[in-house]
Amino acid sequence: MCPGRRSPRRSSCAYRKLARKHHPDLKPAAERHQATETFKEINEAYEVLADPEKRKKYDSLGASWKGGMDYSPPPGWEPGAAGPGGFEDLGDFSDFFASIFGGAPGRGGRDGRQGGFRVTMPGQDVEAELPVTVEELLHGGKRRITIDGSRSLDVEVPVGARDDTVLRLAGQGSPGIGGGPPGDLFLRVRLQPHLRIRVDDDDLETDLPLWAWQAALGAEVRFDTPDGSVKLKIPPGTQGGGRLRLRGRGLPRRTGSRGDLYAVIKIVNPASPSTAEREAFEALKRASTAAPDRTADV
Repeated sequence: MCPGRRSPRRSSCAYRKLARKHHPDLKPAAERHQATETFKEINEAYEVLADPEKRKKYDSLGASWKGGMDYSPPPGWEPGAAGPGGFEDLGDFSDFFASIFGGAPGRGGRDGRQGGFRVTMPGQDVEAELPVTVEELLHGGKRRITIDGSRSLDVEVPVGARDDTVLRLAGQGSPGIGGGPPGDLFLRVRLQPHLRIRVDDDDLETDLPLWAWQAALGAEVRFDTPDGSVKLKIPPGTQGGGRLRLRGRGLPRRTGSRGDLYAVIKIVNPASPSTAEREAFEALKRASTAAPDRTADV
């Protein structure tokens, strides 16, 4: 934590915090170039503010202060004075400047013709996750998310999005400093688990539970899909683990086509068979040619 406002160590403390925050070595590769420029600006600001003579030159000459020319301050100039030659509010820099000049920042600013010191920096990019459901990938929709604990945004789930897709929302990142442009918001799509449906690239997969007699004898069953209920014909002799393909009922692609939906056969026996059901199974056992002490070999 930095010392109090009047402490001579406050500017050094503020500088170290900013330098650590914007150091290029601590940034992802894509952000290092911008971080390098920002880091140079921070170092130059500290170099100016830490030396009274350099501070006077910068306030009079701006970016050309390093020319080494003889300098005399303009009439009426004094540290912390209002008007041209003062310091604009620079976000994280504001306490830094105030601790040196002993006054409130936010007065004056560099306009290209008069003295003054202004740092303009673009806002930081923000990364976050966007949780989506299978239904949202299928049919689209909007998700409301909260950024930085305060800002709420309605985000459209685009057609063709998949788990791990990254969406870029230009200008929705952190605000810039000194009039700089805001950063961007990058949202990484995270698919939420579904109770029945599994995703495999463009295809969907879900279990189709059948009674043993439906699988053995064949049947026509009603099956609920994400697109609504359909009727499926179960061929006789259907085996557990088999897959029935429903074309064009998978996830939509950017091309406009869709993947497929696979119904995976899961054979279910009654947990508490009735007397008649038990007798039927006993009759099947007696009629079967399979050895009663061997597992099914299909």
